[in-house]
Amino acid sequence: MVSLKELPVQLSAEDPEERRIISGVSWQDYEAVLAYLGDSPQYRVTYLDGVLELMSPSRRHERNKTGIGSLLEDYFKETRTPYFLWGSTTLRKEEKRGGTEPDESYCIGTDKDYPDLAIEVVISSGYLNKLEVYKRLGVREVWFFKNNQFEVFCLREQEYELVQNSELLPNLDLSLLAEYAVATNPLEAALTFREKVRNSQSS
Repeated sequence: MVSLKELPVQLSAEDPEERRIISGVSWQDYEAVLAYLGDSPQYRVTYLDGVLELMSPSRRHERNKTGIGSLLEDYFKETRTPYFLWGSTTLRKEEKRGGTEPDESYCIGTDKDYPDLAIEVVISSGYLNKLEVYKRLGVREVWFFKNNQFEVFCLREQEYELVQNSELLPNLDLSLLAEYAVATNPLEAALTFREKVRNSQSS
């Protein structure tokens, strides 16, 4: 545990993917931390019931995040699926005592107050229950990408259920997306992925 007073010093330490937990944090303190960090891409901040978690993503984390986001946007374009980028926008509700910053997030079909889909790249385990946070925010689907594959959770009757395929994007082959998201040649991966999506549309 670290205190809020120690936060600026603690954040200056270089660690490729370290998580810091602070307990007893008020909503006002949480907002102050967000203001202090600003739009810095170096940290992801999650808040739940007075506990704050800060995670500094590693290079592999960011590489996977970018690969997934880039290919998913290729999929939207190839399938003419209307989408709205939310990226790592801070999502929070004071009355629900929860907030977080997804790796990627999107509204699909129409823009809304909160995204339909949030994506989390998991390299190391976190302390806070991200699904609980997303449930309080009303996000319809959450994809966790870990061990180079996706786990998809759909919100049904106020609880998340682990499912095989996305209900928001039922025609998307998630195993294909996962395969090309971690390919060593991003350009070739993107071109091949788009071709496979295009072929699936015409078949």
